[in-house]
Amino acid sequence: MAVSREEELYHPIKTHYEKLGYVVKSEVLHCDLVAVHSETSETVIVEMKKTFNLALLLQGIERLRLNGDVVLAVERNRKKSGAHNQRFGDLTELCRLLGLGFMTVTFYKTKPPVIELLCEPGDPPRRGVRRRKQERLLMEFRERSGDYNVGGVTGRKLVTAYREKALRCAYALSLSGPLAPREVAAITGYGRSGQTLRDNYYGWFERIGRGKYALRPAGEAALAEYGEVLAEWAASISSAP
Repeated sequence: MAVSREEELYHPIKTHYEKLGYVVKSEVLHCDLVAVHSETSETVIVEMKKTFNLALLLQGIERLRLNGDVVLAVERNRKKSGAHNQRFGDLTELCRLLGLGFMTVTFYKTKPPVIELLCEPGDPPRRGVRRRKQERLLMEFRERSGDYNVGGVTGRKLVTAYREKALRCAYALSLSGPLAPREVAAITGYGRSGQTLRDNYYGWFERIGRGKYALRPAGEAALAEYGEVLAEWAASISSAP
């Protein structure tokens, strides 16, 4: 059940901290909620929004100047329709990186709201560099012959290392006619040419007989579309003895 106003988050969060032994007051020096523990005097500031946004994040960072323990709170809407604020794992990690706590409040029609504290203020980040993905990143970087994409552009086919190699296979077939995979590999220097021809991911190739592949019209169109990608490599092939 979605809330209509962020103030609806206040009472569930207030109740949560009161059960933990805190005295809670609202709008103290413009802070949405301030909780002070009755025995330890530990102080927590909570800033609330219906959804996670930049304004909430900046507000949390500003509150760190007042107090070391700051928690951001948002509603957890059980509808899965794709808002960025449903990426709670990533948002939790962002809060950890900034030293903020993060909690969600889920509202129901027939039972009390449920509080989930996804991270405490000061929790260390959990996601380190993933070596396997880092290796993939560097391999993709090295395997590209140049920079044929424009950063930030959407709705346009990317020139990946795989696309480059498929284009080389297409060029070899365009240059010499139907070939066996080993012949394509000899021209391109790409050892997995056979697999690329068989997989036919882009629909450029056609198996015309046992161990023979030819170029389809879609492949010819791709060669024209990506001519600049192949230019330097094609020149080296044509100048080879």
